[in-house]
Amino acid sequence: MMETKKGYRAVAKYILVSPSKVRPVADLVRGKGYVEAVAILEAMPQKGARLILKVLKSAGANALNQNRKLDEDSLVISCLKIDDGPRLKRVWPRSHGKRDILLRRMSHITVVVDEKVGR
Repeated sequence: MMETKKGYRAVAKYILVSPSKVRPVADLVRGKGYVEAVAILEAMPQKGARLILKVLKSAGANALNQNRKLDEDSLVISCLKIDDGPRLKRVWPRSHGKRDILLRRMSHITVVVDEKVGR
């Protein structure tokens, strides 16, 4: 059973990128402020950085739209999860009538932003 998390969230599902490629990028920005995380992700060349940035901006827009008292400087990433999605199975033909199975992995990216506590 999942507990309800406080904050403003955005989810991107069925993204065609392996979770193992996105997780190192997510580890760099997890727990940071919204503005700082956006700056870090915009400077990174990885595909995962672009995908996380898109979801992060959506979560930030959700927060600013639902609560007019907030501004971007008061937001912090409270939860950033990269989950496994389903796998597409593809076949590579091999010699002598054999085959190899290629697994195209998918990711689900979940970002929750919340107000900074204290300060």
